[in-house]
Amino acid sequence: MSSSTSNLNEIFTVRSDKCKYTEDTIISDFKYESTLVEGNVVIPVETKMQFKTERAVPKVGVMLVGLGGNNGCTCIAGAIANKLGMTWNTKEGEKKSNYWGSVMMSSTVKLGNDARGNSVFTPMKNMLPMVDPSQVVWGGWDINSMNLGDAMRRSKVLDWDLQQKLYENMKDIVPLPSVYFPDFIAANQSERADHVLTGTKQEQMEHIRKDISDFKAKHQLDKVILLWTANTERFACVEEGVNDTKENMLHSIQRDEAEISASTIFAVASILEGCTFINGSPQNTFVPGVVDLARHKKVFIAGDDFKSGQTKMKSVLVDFLVGAGIKPVSIVSYNHLGNNDGKNLSAPSQFRSKEISKSNVVDDMVESNRILFEEDEHPDHVVVIKHVPYVGDSKRALDEYTSEIFMGGVNTISMHNTCEDSLLATPLIYDLVILAELCDRISVKKEGESEWEQFHPVLSLLSYMLKAPLVPNGAPVVNALFTQRQAIINVLRACLGLGPENHMSLEHRFESNLAQLQEAISSRPEKKARID
Repeated sequence: MSSSTSNLNEIFTVRSDKCKYTEDTIISDFKYESTLVEGNVVIPVETKMQFKTERAVPKVGVMLVGLGGNNGCTCIAGAIANKLGMTWNTKEGEKKSNYWGSVMMSSTVKLGNDARGNSVFTPMKNMLPMVDPSQVVWGGWDINSMNLGDAMRRSKVLDWDLQQKLYENMKDIVPLPSVYFPDFIAANQSERADHVLTGTKQEQMEHIRKDISDFKAKHQLDKVILLWTANTERFACVEEGVNDTKENMLHSIQRDEAEISASTIFAVASILEGCTFINGSPQNTFVPGVVDLARHKKVFIAGDDFKSGQTKMKSVLVDFLVGAGIKPVSIVSYNHLGNNDGKNLSAPSQFRSKEISKSNVVDDMVESNRILFEEDEHPDHVVVIKHVPYVGDSKRALDEYTSEIFMGGVNTISMHNTCEDSLLATPLIYDLVILAELCDRISVKKEGESEWEQFHPVLSLLSYMLKAPLVPNGAPVVNALFTQRQAIINVLRACLGLGPENHMSLEHRFESNLAQLQEAISSRPEKKARID
């Protein structure tokens, strides 16, 4: 059967008694069907609820921590280039601006079938009113004072002709001075730290809060989102009386406690200002005290660590192996890169943070198949990262997956992946911002209840873009990539009163249905399709 894509620039309308449009909201009726398993008894469970989505897209500002780094300046450059519709020349010919790599901006989802049974796809961005990255007001902080035009040249991520065209739009953008605690990042970063705040941790946190407030007022923003794309920090020690509760953490900031990291300072400042905070690096920014504060203030947090290249491939391949009844017994991942992120990760404490976020990505898939794996059995999983300055932002990743197959056989898959690091990570920043902002406009009311409820402050729906998904306490961690993506799609469908896409395709699997379909096609000879 053929397929088609609906209008790329228009949001469609659902015609159903389950979906009602008002001037301000979309209200949908939805029946959530789940399955409860108690021993050997399986119980279908239905929960009726309503979804309410605010239709007006607010004016959004995003403040990046690490604005002058490779990801930060590439993010701003990409948004400007798309806003201005820039084109540039390379040795392969002319290129034009796009958002490729962004699942929210550049992927499609199956909406349904047309009258002839053909699949109809729509851009994910058309499902509901969403923020456009080119309309976002961007700003942020960096420990280095270089303007973004020169930072873009320093990073050597974008083609030279595009850099030349962007430079005038970026040279006047200068990051705000940032928080710098040398104990948390590699010593080799000290040479860049010429643009840092001083004072106690309490004073620095208050300074960040004022920066957020001033940014919001200056640009007349409805909403501000903060996102950490700065250096990977070492893990902070979680200590009783220091960062285990919101009260202890706030007191620890006042006392200048050593185990309060820069990323935690930003997270706390963001939460106190009522702004969503997203952690794109692997460190444990969200110590229990931060999560406690977010829940108390009902402010969204999400993390950890952008899932851009090697780990994304791992989540796909291990999902395939385990789902196919093949037992992966050894996963060895090596990569080398030459950007500043790689330089910072060459220090053991910072590498350990990255190693932890990369290593846990297969756990839920292994747990799903106890035919293959006995209790507490896991594949050998080793991660190696080396800094090689020459390759710059063009990271080389080598992976070896060894699996046991039928009757004692062994299968080995080796993969080499060259990924331009920031060109994969930057679209994830857009996705995280778009989806986090949308979630802030969605609320749910269960049958029999009178109050509308927002998503849990730990915004686990963003897990598709993150290596080590932060989930609400007690909730299972899901790393399987296509499961994460389908969760996003099905939530968007629920907001429109549409059931989950089940892929059963029953209309094509019975002789009677196919006969009806053939008759419909035959009556429209100008649009015949072949049925196998």
